[in-house]
Amino acid sequence: MTTDSPLRSRLRAALLDARRARDAETVSTLRTALAALENAEAVPTESVAGALEDAPVGVGAAEAERRVLSEADELAILDAEIAALHDAGRAYACSVPERAAAAREAARRLGVLRGA
Repeated sequence: MTTDSPLRSRLRAALLDARRARDAETVSTLRTALAALENAEAVPTESVAGALEDAPVGVGAAEAERRVLSEADELAILDAEIAALHDAGRAYACSVPERAAAAREAARRLGVLRGA
């Protein structure tokens, strides 16, 4: 189960609007941002090999609580996504101007949702 926060609610509402409008670029951007937030909640696994008989048994025996992100954590993750889009815009500027424009527009849209 994912955490519900004001930021995620805004992102999910915008995703629904983008899907209804059939705006593939915005849908992709919002899905990526939501996935980044959900991935940040994942608990890191320890890569320890062990005997099979020492493995947990039963439904939910190996389940772990997900991390709970603070509002500041969520904003930092979204800021990193926005920065990555700006970097992509700069990288594409000379070679593929239309991709650069799309990346800058995606960063702008996330910035608007961040500040809403």
